[in-house]
Amino acid sequence: MRIDATGATHDGDATYNGWMAHLRPQWPICTHDKKTDNSMTDPILLTPGPLTTSEATKAAMMYDWGSWDGAFNAMTATVCRDLTAIIQAQDSHVCIPLQGSGTFAVEAALGTLVPRKGKVLVPDNGSYCKRIVRIMNCLGREVVVLAHDESAAADPARVDAALAADPTITHVAQVHCETGTGILNPLPAIAEVVAARGRGLIIDAMSSYGAIPIDARSLRFEALIAASGKCLEGVPGMGFVIARRAALEEARGNSQSLALDLLDQWQYLQKTGQWRFTPPTHVVAALRAAIDQYQAQGGQPARLARYASNCAALVKGMRELGFQTFLPDALQAPIIVTFHSPADPAYDFPEFYRRVRERGFILYPGKLTAVDTLRVGCIGAIGPEVMNQAVAAVADVLRDMGVRERARR
Repeated sequence: MRIDATGATHDGDATYNGWMAHLRPQWPICTHDKKTDNSMTDPILLTPGPLTTSEATKAAMMYDWGSWDGAFNAMTATVCRDLTAIIQAQDSHVCIPLQGSGTFAVEAALGTLVPRKGKVLVPDNGSYCKRIVRIMNCLGREVVVLAHDESAAADPARVDAALAADPTITHVAQVHCETGTGILNPLPAIAEVVAARGRGLIIDAMSSYGAIPIDARSLRFEALIAASGKCLEGVPGMGFVIARRAALEEARGNSQSLALDLLDQWQYLQKTGQWRFTPPTHVVAALRAAIDQYQAQGGQPARLARYASNCAALVKGMRELGFQTFLPDALQAPIIVTFHSPADPAYDFPEFYRRVRERGFILYPGKLTAVDTLRVGCIGAIGPEVMNQAVAAVADVLRDMGVRERARR
């Protein structure tokens, strides 16, 4: 079997299809598994990943794969092929899968594509932007922080001014959806500014890829980073980088890591069809199943529509209970919503969390330092009716706790 530069396979797809054919009829075109009572064994994960997965995705992990076997290599290649195609990047970019969480892939992309003497501008409006800054410091690469308020989107005009003021900046690292708050940064406008200034753009699209529109034909970037356990509704364990092939081929000698060297990983895949080190075989199989469902359900437009419906149901219901959103609607991504914690002294998040979990839903604590918040995710193999059930559970818990004042602290 051979894998070409776009991730397509030759002589291996038939083997992959033979192994997986017995699973495909079990993969329904559905948006969620309906669970309507509190006897459920698995709680609904209202988080930005890990998230609730379909029964078909879970079932795909019930089979074992040889990491050097042709069927698994072919499956890896089809996954990479489809990941590039989702954002129309197959003609200019290649997909490099990597073991580990999304942060592993972020560090690998920065460490591989930014030269050791490079300098990265980071528009910072949240915790995941700050994580990029920390990665750059660990890598020993120079970094410039363009601070923004956590409630404000990254400003393309300020990015442009920073690039104009410092011609030594080689790259901009932009978080698309900052899940610390749920804010959606204006990626197309920022990409246009970065391209006009002749700098490289590295996009952390961890919580947007697959749901928010991104088109590599009109939006120039050197690398886009995402992971298996987010909007594609796979399980955690595999990150991936969709890198401009020309930029990747020029990256030799940049990485100071063996395991996180994307160029070496890609070249080995090209040469052998195999991962360099033991791959997360069950995670890849689950992602293959999740992508098949994603495509059958209508791809990115359908995924965005469902998440937008989830978000609308959540926000409407929580506001009716008296909660206030941290962000205005214009800046809110339909991925995760941050709410101000109630001002009532009877409210205690650990107790609130425990009681909501007992009713079948797992929420997220807030990630802001200046204000007390909680977060509720809108993604996963669920629909608006599940969000309505979650709001009802929250209402029950608040009543049981005696929380009457729901406005912000």
